[in-house]
Amino acid sequence: MTAANELVKLSAVEMAEAIKKGDTSSRELVDAHLAVIEAAEPSIKAFLKVSGDVARLQADTFDALPAEDKAQLPELAGVPIAIKDMIVTKGIETTAASKILEGWIPPYDATVIEKLKAAHMPILGKTNLDEFAQGSSTEHSAYQTTHNPWDTERVPGGSGGGSASAVAAFEAPLALGTDTGGSIRQPGSLTGTVGVKPTYGGVSRFGAIAMASSLDQIGPVSRTVLDSALLQEIIGGNDRRDSTSIPEGPRPMAAAAREGMKRDLKGLKVGLVKELSGEGFQPGVQQRFDEAVAKLKEMGAEVVEVSCPHFEYALGAYYIIMPSEVSSNLARYDGMRYGLRVMPPAGVPQTAANMMAYTREAGFGDEVKRRIILGTYALSAGYYDAWYGSAQKVRTLIINDFKKAFEQADVLVSPTSPSTAFKFGEKMDDPLAMYMNDIATIPANLAGVPAMSIPAGLSADDLALPVGIQFIAPQQRDEVMYKPAAALEAALEEQWGGPIWQSLKTPWLGE
Repeated sequence: MTAANELVKLSAVEMAEAIKKGDTSSRELVDAHLAVIEAAEPSIKAFLKVSGDVARLQADTFDALPAEDKAQLPELAGVPIAIKDMIVTKGIETTAASKILEGWIPPYDATVIEKLKAAHMPILGKTNLDEFAQGSSTEHSAYQTTHNPWDTERVPGGSGGGSASAVAAFEAPLALGTDTGGSIRQPGSLTGTVGVKPTYGGVSRFGAIAMASSLDQIGPVSRTVLDSALLQEIIGGNDRRDSTSIPEGPRPMAAAAREGMKRDLKGLKVGLVKELSGEGFQPGVQQRFDEAVAKLKEMGAEVVEVSCPHFEYALGAYYIIMPSEVSSNLARYDGMRYGLRVMPPAGVPQTAANMMAYTREAGFGDEVKRRIILGTYALSAGYYDAWYGSAQKVRTLIINDFKKAFEQADVLVSPTSPSTAFKFGEKMDDPLAMYMNDIATIPANLAGVPAMSIPAGLSADDLALPVGIQFIAPQQRDEVMYKPAAALEAALEEQWGGPIWQSLKTPWLGE
């Protein structure tokens, strides 16, 4: 293994420590990752835009800082990061993987990007996604299909498959994603990465291109629990520009993760969600989940079964609420103000309405159109109360299910995804089968509670693909899930002879 390859296979915390010791520099880290991107992208296709010059300049600026200034920065200062192309970045093309925003260069930064820049974390580029974050496989991007590094004939999950694959393939040590119904956690499960959806409002959504505003949340993607904890502390906190931002500051996630690494869970009550396991879950996924729960017991956790009876309606409620908000949010893409504009052909009246129709026909993909139509129908006169109103009532029942469950347990666990990564095209012709991939992740978005997925090992089936276990904590108590997640991660590392992600074969690195 080359020195550069050894460098990119460190965790983000280990990279930060190497910088502090003088064993490497931010510029060396950036150059090493850019080299991996160049080698891996022909087979992985995680990035829509690589911002190499920007990253090098940011790294050089950090490296030139006096030691006393560096000491005041967050622990991950100097470590590079990739950004899901759903998050606005000043001066770097931001498309949400849609033709309707092709060529748009934002004049401002999202709040999370401002915080990353203040922390001197170089931005490697923008990662691929399902168009406007609408999908569970990253097959709905208008530009390219991202491949799973564990098997390049399979999907990396979605919508944030680009960020997850970039981190899994060692193209970036960290990334940001957005999670509306599982778009950070489900790709995390399918690619063997750690994916976190913070408490709704715990991380500013200012500058996150809106899909479904009451569900969207920006969160970390990493290879270790501690890396995600430190990144969440950087990007979290109140923001007056986001009306849904909660006033409380970031929780002590890193301290909880470090406490968990001691592998002592005595006094912790873990709730197994009855409705999120068993029938409908791939046997190899269920087996790894059961083994992970046994590990939690070995470390002293008390495991109890909890019932959330209204979770069976979560998928239906989500696919009414989410398309309704999509219909409202995507109405702004009209060809008038920014983005794509397609004029009607000769012989068709040159009206604003016709221009909007031709622009949207050319600019939106099939899945986006499907959800806009669903949402517009659900919000239409005569159907609003029957569909949208009823879905919101179900949402309240799900919130109450969580409240009752957290009276019995400190943290809840379930498999993250019902299956391992599936092959390209396998579910493209069956939208309902595709939507079922988010069955375990959606309830946390509906309730606004924090949730995270960590690797639970490789599938017990013949395919040896990653499996994820999901931890869910009470609202505004994100640190509660970090302790058992870090403890399980440490226990599984011992079982598997090292981090699961280090067993990935990387032919693009010559290995």
